[in-house]
Amino acid sequence: MGKLLFAAAAASLFCITSCHSNESSGSPVQKADSSFAIIGKVTGLDTGMIYIFHLQTGKTDSASLDHGFFQFRGKADSVEYCQLRLGEQHKGFFLENGKTAMLIKKDSLQNALISGTPVQDEYNDYQTLYSKPLTDRMSEVDKAYEAASKRKDTRTGDSLEKVFEKLDQEQKQQVVDYTQSHRSSIVSVFEIADIFSYDFRLGQLDSVYRMLDSSVRSTYFGRTIQNTIEKTKLTAVGNPAPDFSSKDVNGRTVSLASFRGKYVLLDFWASWCGPCRLENPNIVKAYHQFHDKGFDILGVSLDETRPEWLQAIKKDGLNWTQVSDLKGWQAEVVSQYGIKAIPMNFLLDKNGIIIARGLRGNDLGNKLAEQLR
Repeated sequence: MGKLLFAAAAASLFCITSCHSNESSGSPVQKADSSFAIIGKVTGLDTGMIYIFHLQTGKTDSASLDHGFFQFRGKADSVEYCQLRLGEQHKGFFLENGKTAMLIKKDSLQNALISGTPVQDEYNDYQTLYSKPLTDRMSEVDKAYEAASKRKDTRTGDSLEKVFEKLDQEQKQQVVDYTQSHRSSIVSVFEIADIFSYDFRLGQLDSVYRMLDSSVRSTYFGRTIQNTIEKTKLTAVGNPAPDFSSKDVNGRTVSLASFRGKYVLLDFWASWCGPCRLENPNIVKAYHQFHDKGFDILGVSLDETRPEWLQAIKKDGLNWTQVSDLKGWQAEVVSQYGIKAIPMNFLLDKNGIIIARGLRGNDLGNKLAEQLR
């Protein structure tokens, strides 16, 4: 029912630009569109601005609302995943040459109906038939996790984390299954790049990447996956941890190499990261338990503001070396280690060799107990 209503409404929007066409509807040959036209309507908002942020280039386009109507026109060299922004709200969509209709409620951009081009239509179907039921369950667990984080309820947080991990693996398998039957799909390569960005097994990611047709491996999303695989191989268990230097809380330059001779946890976190803050008590516990046995920690913060960073260090009792260049996700070490999400960590032995990664909950303590008997 909803799809039929949308199809009718979308058709009325397209009439603005296409109903004047003199081409015969019975023409056997359809020319590929060489430009895009986005026609949209925001209900409940007559004036204002709406924006498209191009995630791949950093470019932003804007359009004015005229009695709620807006339009964007241009040319896309390739299919892009963009972000539609209205006030503080945002929603992702695929931009490609062709005609796209958008129907938006003023305070509900996330529920906007976006349709008209092949990739976006396939993405809509994927979300409805495959992704949404699972992501809804993950969202519920995530909300409960955030609530536990605010209460500093570590036990509940650890339990919810295990539930989320199972759902995450189910989601990854869902993407693998879809890719097997849609090897040349932009949606497949996009979902792999998105869903496998964190807490993945290198072998699984490499395997699903190899399923893809060469035509989509060469896209922006395919190159992103290839880059993730290459960076992960560099920081895989058994490899030496890449050296780097950064400034500590006192402005002194600290290098990872200076920790040689100790077991070291390289811990990526941030003051604004709820899961990181909930994980910190586990790290503090391991630090106090094993520090005298030759264990140390080098914290790398993705903060951008010094006061919040320092306050979190003090509040969470992170009494070990902390560094940050206050560049957030743009920090060189973030790219160097291929960090896509936090918390993330790497445990190094005395020679700087990575012996474990992504340790959460009691995993860190258990691993250290094995190494520092």
